[in-house]
Amino acid sequence: MGGDHGTEVTIPASLDCLKNNPDLKLILVGDEAVIKQRLAQELAGYQDRITIQHASQCVGMDESPSRALKNKKDSSMRVAINLVRDGHADACVSAGNTGALMATARFVLKMIPGIDRPAIISTLPSIYGHTHVLDLGANVDCSAEHLFQFAVMGNELVKAVEAIDNPKVGLLNIGEEEMKGNEQVKSAAKLLENSSLNYIGYVEGNSLNAGHIKVDLIVTDGFVGNVALKSIEGAAKMIGTTLKEAFDKNYLTKLAGLMAYPVLKSFKQRIDPRLYNGASFLGLRGLVIKSHGGADVLAFKTAIQLAVCEVKLDVIRKISEQVEKTLALREIA
Repeated sequence: MGGDHGTEVTIPASLDCLKNNPDLKLILVGDEAVIKQRLAQELAGYQDRITIQHASQCVGMDESPSRALKNKKDSSMRVAINLVRDGHADACVSAGNTGALMATARFVLKMIPGIDRPAIISTLPSIYGHTHVLDLGANVDCSAEHLFQFAVMGNELVKAVEAIDNPKVGLLNIGEEEMKGNEQVKSAAKLLENSSLNYIGYVEGNSLNAGHIKVDLIVTDGFVGNVALKSIEGAAKMIGTTLKEAFDKNYLTKLAGLMAYPVLKSFKQRIDPRLYNGASFLGLRGLVIKSHGGADVLAFKTAIQLAVCEVKLDVIRKISEQVEKTLALREIA
């Protein structure tokens, strides 16, 4: 029910995913009457693969997390996360209020032992394909220990999703030299250097999309990560708008645009944010995927597919086991 467009997006996206994933079953959580109306004739065709779970409340996009947690116990968001906790669903996918989703998920699902805070991880397009980045906004203030924990969790997710045995892990900084950065980053670097992770050192902001070496996972705090993410989204939008205006100036530029269409189409597909939609909440005992609030059908479908992928790869179990191993090794040391 959440997001900027609600069931106008979430239900068509769900139906598309069901068509493309014959083993997938979905529980649609929200106002039962609205969901049935949106599904119309499609419900009969997927009766054995769609379950409707009624929820009488919905969390507003501008609602405070504390208010949602206290007063919206029958919201579609809360009910969906309860289903994950109780084992009736393998994952929750939501386009709703990020703060409320994180607070509710943390309260209901609890944290993996050994992890202090959850972190948001997603992928960004790069010249090497894409790069995983965390934290993208869950934690504004982080200690070196928090950054280390993020790296351990992110490393395990990248190993599973990308089938990479030893992902390259970088720590986002204002320079690659050892003397640069604040004390928090420098202390985190020492922890990473003494770990079993394939830590390659500091990386600068350009490594998010076009660094001189390929980095599989970039670790930062939520303040920096979120600013970087929004900056990249803004730059991509500016490039697209500027190109469109340039090609629409006159007949000659329109002709040039027509000739360049195949290249422009390929470029657009390469950086299309809808194909990178879906951020995982790492550190929780259950799988929660956050879709962009303004997601369209394709973008929300991408988020559902990410959930399917992480469920099949058993990401939560792998992260939990790795965290346990890391803690045991540190105790021995």
